[in-house]
Amino acid sequence: MSAESARTIALPAGEEIAALGQGTWYLGEDPARREQEIAALRLGVDLGMTVVDTAEMYGDGAAEELVGEALRGRRDEVFLVSKVLPRHADRKGTVAACEGSLRRLRTERLDLYLLHWRGRGPLEETLAGFTDLMEADKIRHWGVSNLDVADLVELTALPGGDAVAVDQVLFNLSRRGIEWDLLPWCREAGVTVQSYSPIEQGRLLKVEALSAVARALGATPAQVALAWVLAQGVAAIPRSGSPDHVRENRGAMDLHLPTEALDALDEAFPPPSGPTPLEML
Repeated sequence: MSAESARTIALPAGEEIAALGQGTWYLGEDPARREQEIAALRLGVDLGMTVVDTAEMYGDGAAEELVGEALRGRRDEVFLVSKVLPRHADRKGTVAACEGSLRRLRTERLDLYLLHWRGRGPLEETLAGFTDLMEADKIRHWGVSNLDVADLVELTALPGGDAVAVDQVLFNLSRRGIEWDLLPWCREAGVTVQSYSPIEQGRLLKVEALSAVARALGATPAQVALAWVLAQGVAAIPRSGSPDHVRENRGAMDLHLPTEALDALDEAFPPPSGPTPLEML
């Protein structure tokens, strides 16, 4: 298990990033776990899980502060992602929110900045803020989170909107609705899809059918669930709060799911049979 063997996925512009990264939702909120969480993030970088995802919303900035501490001296080793809340996502607010995230993260730039979900404000305003940040070299790429096909169609019709790099959405074995329309649309448009909560915040690990597939492969249920997401051509950012959890997650990148395993997972977790409203957590 090494960083050299880590799998990658391409952004629209051609840049390759780690297919399996690290999420930080709920990290940084318990002082008793701080050192363990920092060690976990650093280990993940060592193992090639170099996409680190956070947001101004997580712990009201506490997760960003944790990430900034964990990445001290290692900033150039990671692809760093954060998100702006919809209530901040007008033109000036987007810039101000990003500058706040940069301070907490102790960095001068983000590699990717996302609109966390769609609010009531016009997408033109958020896009203008992203453009200002790009021109100021404060972000390298921009994208969205929790946007469905209709939202993306509207966004990409705006001047400059077709530069959207990523749509980060809820996608896992129990939440497969995007396979009907969103995932095909993104593939056609060249938008990279990232999955948050790829093991459904641990709830998938209690499903016997998943455990049975894992036993047959000599793997853990979490590794199978993550390997399945990666097999769909979707990146994943599971939360990694402990070094042992990081090592387990990293094993998913070396796991091949044979046809019989994929068939068993389809039987236990059927794909969508029609359009499904985009789900969120």
